[in-house]
Amino acid sequence: MNVHRPIKTAGELVDAGLVEPSQHGAVSRVAERYAVAISPVIAKLIDRNDPNDPIARQFVPDSAELTLLPEEREDPIGDKPHSPVAGIVHRYPDRVLLKAVHVCPVYCRFCFRREMVGPQGLGTLTPAELDAAIAYITEHEEIWEVILTGGDPLVLSPRRLAEIMERLKPIDHVKIVRFHTRVPVVEPERINADLVAALKASGKATYVALHANHPRELTPEARDASARLIDAGIVMVSQSVLLKGVNDDADVLASLMRAFVETRIKPYYLHHPDLAPGTSHFRLSIEEGQALVASLRGRVSGLCQPAYILDIPGGHGKAVISAASIAADGGGCYTVTDFRGNEHTYPPKI
Repeated sequence: MNVHRPIKTAGELVDAGLVEPSQHGAVSRVAERYAVAISPVIAKLIDRNDPNDPIARQFVPDSAELTLLPEEREDPIGDKPHSPVAGIVHRYPDRVLLKAVHVCPVYCRFCFRREMVGPQGLGTLTPAELDAAIAYITEHEEIWEVILTGGDPLVLSPRRLAEIMERLKPIDHVKIVRFHTRVPVVEPERINADLVAALKASGKATYVALHANHPRELTPEARDASARLIDAGIVMVSQSVLLKGVNDDADVLASLMRAFVETRIKPYYLHHPDLAPGTSHFRLSIEEGQALVASLRGRVSGLCQPAYILDIPGGHGKAVISAASIAADGGGCYTVTDFRGNEHTYPPKI
């Protein structure tokens, strides 16, 4: 096995010690349906002596993925109904997703776009499709922000990224360009001077949202890669998914959010797992998620508090689902719950 390229097959997973030989057949069946890729950086990070390793759980195929539930959906957050042209998702009035590419350097086992990404997925936009996507953004003056996602846009070469940014540059109503990526964690060496320059080529405010779910993912190399972006003037925020067996623990969640802040990345979104096919083994209940997020109050700095959100199935957008800490009592006052769980009346009774 070549340790310098991603692990992509059941045989390579067995050879790398990531899958037991007895699981080869089941993992092969998973790989036939959903894309598999584990970068060398991630493969090295996995503890092969821990059967419950949280890094392995995110990236190593599991036969549980073959279990499909009736409520699971091929397009769980409703991209397709809001896609007026190939590569564009226009769900909210002032922003669009631009999905220029549908491949990733790694494939998360809980991915909400797992039916669209990978070698058998929707692929990279053709030149004509990219032209149509840019034309759509140009024609819709309400679009203030363009979010490059996919797939992972940072798998594109700096030349391709610079071309896209140059095409966004003259569109006056677009003020913000945001990238959603795992690359600083899974392939930190990609974050070099050429790529940083490409991300800044539009001259617009540029944000990078880094996806990481466990504090061990923020290695020294990942932090250095993030610093190269931040020191160049690119603002970084985080997005994570609340996952059973990965970060469904108050201490782990607190450590993850602290690690982001230490890296100068502002915690942004903590996603409730979507209803993607074959992902039920990752999902907690909303009540469990609310309790975990509530446990962050008072435990960690306000800088470390993400918004706990649910993408409403069917394409209806995001809803903040953190447990409410304030409730009206019907008499013109409110009951407010502090981080210790104690209730108080507001305004205080005289």
